[in-house]
Amino acid sequence: MTTIWGGSAQIYGNKDVSYRQDNLIAGELQPVTQSITLKGNQGILRRGTIIGKDNTGVYVVSKATATDGSEKALAVLVDTYDTSSGDVSGAGGYFTGEFNASRIIIDDSWTLETLRDAGRPLALFFQDVVNADNPT
Repeated sequence: MTTIWGGSAQIYGNKDVSYRQDNLIAGELQPVTQSITLKGNQGILRRGTIIGKDNTGVYVVSKATATDGSEKALAVLVDTYDTSSGDVSGAGGYFTGEFNASRIIIDDSWTLETLRDAGRPLALFFQDVVNADNPT
């Protein structure tokens, strides 16, 4: 078992198969998923990470300051994956949907506002959600 941010994860192959309610999905817009390949050697990428496609055609953590194509935030990672051993084929990405802004994982080069602007034309919406975990 591998520890990820204080919680426990059950890694099967290179995918986290443990279940944790995380409130990532926020809204009624139907999320659309697609199978993707994550670039290897990025370590553990957690569910909710904002990813983009680099100029080689694989997905990496999106950085607003990148110049390899991945500066375009294209998707939200569906599950947690371990890329330490190499590329991960068959990973899942949400390519449309409404997501809880407090549950997504973004690179420090992004601000929530710039990410919202980048995601809007792609039907990726990042909502401020009020719930028991985040009452403000």
